[in-house]
Order: sequence, then C-alpha cells, then structure tokens
Amino acid sequence: MSDAQSDARSDTQRDQRQRHGLGGVVVATALPYYEKASAPAGLAVDYDRYAEHCQWLVDQGCHGVGPNGSLGEYAALTETERRTVARTAIEAVGGSGTVVVGVHGAGSHQARYWAEAAAQDGADGLLCLPPTMYRANRGEVLAHYEAVASVGLPVMVYNNPVDTKVDLTPDLLAEIAQIDNVVAVKEFSGDVRRVLEIRERAPGLEVISGADDVVLESLLMGATGWFAGFPNVFPAESALLFELATSGKPAEARALYEPLVAAFRWDSRTEFVQAIKLGMEQVGRFGGACRPPRGPLTPAQREQVEADMSRAVAALQQRTL
Repeated sequence: MSDAQSDARSDTQRDQRQRHGLGGVVVATALPYYEKASAPAGLAVDYDRYAEHCQWLVDQGCHGVGPNGSLGEYAALTETERRTVARTAIEAVGGSGTVVVGVHGAGSHQARYWAEAAAQDGADGLLCLPPTMYRANRGEVLAHYEAVASVGLPVMVYNNPVDTKVDLTPDLLAEIAQIDNVVAVKEFSGDVRRVLEIRERAPGLEVISGADDVVLESLLMGATGWFAGFPNVFPAESALLFELATSGKPAEARALYEPLVAAFRWDSRTEFVQAIKLGMEQVGRFGGACRPPRGPLTPAQREQVEADMSRAVAALQQRTL
C-alpha cells in the first residue's frame, strides 16, 4: 500500500470514527438478576431493571452503554438471554446514546453470529475481544476481526491480554486498523505509554481507555473515550471527569480523580464485577448477585471495597458543599 493510499484510509477511518461516535464515556453495564429457581444458577435476568439502568446512565451524562461485556457477565448467559440483553439496551437508550454491543466469541464464526444479531437489532457499534479460550496467533487474530468487521458495523477491538493471553500490541493494531470498519481499540493493558504509540502507528484508530484506574492518564495522553466500569456507580461524576480531562482542565480533573482511584482500582481486579455491584449498592442503586463462576466477595474484600467506596463518596459529597 502506498503512503497516499495509507493516508486516505486513515482519513476514511477517522471520518467513520467521528460519524459513529464510539468515543466519550460508554458504560460497560452491570447486569441485574432476581431469584428464580428455574433460571440458570437460580438467577433470572431482570430486563426491566436493566432497561432503567441503561437509561439512567445516559440521563446522567454518559455517552452510551455497552451490553454483553465481561462486566455484563455475557459468558454466563444463555443465547436467548444474551440477545435479549442487547435488545433491551438498544430499546432503552434509543437515539439518546450510543449502544456498543459485546460480540465476544471463542471463534470468528461465533463472534460474527453475535455481530450479525447486533446489526439486526440496531446496535451502533461492536466491541470484540480476540478469540476467547484460545491463544490465537497473529494471522488468526486478523482473520477473527475481518469476519466481525465484514458485518458492516463500526468495530472497537478490545485488548485485554490478562484474560485472553493475546496482546494486541501497537504494531499488531496497526495491521488490524487496516481492516474496513475497525475504528477503535479499547486498551486494557494498563500501560498508558501505549496510547501515544498506537496513535503514531495507527493514526486512524480511536484509542479508548479500558481501565478505570488509568483513565485520566490515558485521556491526557490523547485517548478519546472511556469504556468504563465504575460509571455504573458514579455516572455524572465520570462524565464530568471526562469533560474536564478532554477540555484542557487537567488540574480540576485530577482533583476529582484522585479520591476515586482507590475504588477505580477494583475495575482491574478479578473481582471487578462483584466490587462494582457492591459499589452500586452503596450509592443506593441495585447491584445484586453474580452468576457462577463468580461468587460473593470474601469478608476482607467486601470490607476493602466498602472502605474505598466510602472514601470516594465522602470526597464527592464534599465537592457539593
């Protein structure tokens, strides 16, 4: 590919990114359940409560929602539940926010299946891990994303090397970015040095912060979005943090961010789903239980989450006085 062709492709991808708006604060939504003996693990998805939560997040200033991510426990859902969750989010948010549906799958045929379903149901974009449950090589990763992107919706690839054992390094992302309809990467390696390197190697690719506890650092280095966990707990404050960080007010952003980071660190821990649901309970929202394999927090973990959350809540209350 010539330099001129490469520049033209980058311009096209940048136009796609701006048109489809996968940046901003998109919340990886937690999923509520209610007890029902006949449901998997005795827990049935509470779709009405989930719809209310999605709409509340957007009403609080977040730019959109992301159903069927890891935080949404997609792997613990039946096929019917998984599709209904996506449809519920799309119907709840409507045109008031962006809906980026998780289409993660063990193979490209499975990920494409979920991508096609999301397209049929009216999703704005797709979030996709590399092949799950298998350490795919470079060629397999590219083929995986080519299959998903062929559906036609904007694709945000998801780099989570801890869980998938596949690292979407900046040089690999430069190749992935050449695939039509791939417009963004959710970067969850925790290495904020990558933000600039990705922008250098793949200038048409939008970099989205995926880890709550490095979000400010990532935004100050040029990330244009936050695919987030703790905005389930603090949506308005998270939207404000994003605005401050991206509008040339780093000191104000830091003052808001620092007392929240201890809670935000739970987003990068194994028990992040349980911790975020407990955080929701502490601010008066419904969190509830998780399906297996996720069990309850240990007493020590629960105590620490409550302490970290209490510090965050107290700091936010102090700001309003």
